[in-house]
Amino acid sequence: MLPLLLAAALIGPVPDPPPTYGFPPRPTSDNLTVSYMADAGFAMAVKLTCDPPGGGHPRAVQACATLDQAGGDPSRIKRTTTACILLYKPVTATLSGAWRGREVSWTHRFGNTCEMRRATGDLFRF
Repeated sequence: MLPLLLAAALIGPVPDPPPTYGFPPRPTSDNLTVSYMADAGFAMAVKLTCDPPGGGHPRAVQACATLDQAGGDPSRIKRTTTACILLYKPVTATLSGAWRGREVSWTHRFGNTCEMRRATGDLFRF
C-alpha cells in the first residue's frame, strides 16, 4: 500500500476530464448551401455535399472539384475567360456550411449572373 501512496504523491493529482456541454460533434463531411439572390427579386439555392458528391446540385462532381482546387474558398477559384454582356443586374452569391470539417461562410456581389459564373466556375451553375 505504501508504494501506491508514494507513487500517487510523485505523480500528483490526476486532472479532471474536460467538461462536455451536450453539443453534437462538428460534421466531418461537406454539407454546403450554395445560393444566389438577385436584386430583381429571384433567388436560387441548392444543397451540395462533396463526400460523396451529391445534394441537389446538378453539377455536384464539377462543383466539388472546383471547390477542392480552391481549398474551399470561392474567391480563389480561377476565373474563366467567358465574355459577358455589360448588363447591370446585380446578384449576391453565398456559400455557407461545413467544408472539410470547418465552418465556411462566403458572400460576394456580382454585376450579373454571367459575371458570377465566370468567377466561380461550376459552383454556381444551377
